[in-house]
Amino acid sequence: MSFLERLRLASLEIAERDTDPWRANLEDRLCGVEAISTAALLDLLHANATTATARRLAAIMRDLHFIPIKSRRLMHGGRAGNTVTRGWARPVRPMKSSPTTSNAGRTGLHQQGMIL
Repeated sequence: MSFLERLRLASLEIAERDTDPWRANLEDRLCGVEAISTAALLDLLHANATTATARRLAAIMRDLHFIPIKSRRLMHGGRAGNTVTRGWARPVRPMKSSPTTSNAGRTGLHQQGMIL
């Protein structure tokens, strides 16, 4: 086996080891889903609502090309006063670049008058 082949195999092994087991689970379950709340995602994964799990989930959802949103529609039972929940949605238009963590996808919606 040549050095380049061993190097390629080693990089594949490292990539397999570094993949998050939640990612495969979410890819299967989110097929055809346009929007979902973060609470529902944590329920699907049987995970506690902590900062660490939210950050881990956020990284996976961005890799799956979802954008973070705040919405009243994701609440159980519809609108409940001023209650707003956070969640994830697929973008309506293709993304030009990956979203940033501080202003992920909000700018375009506010400029068009489509505030969520």
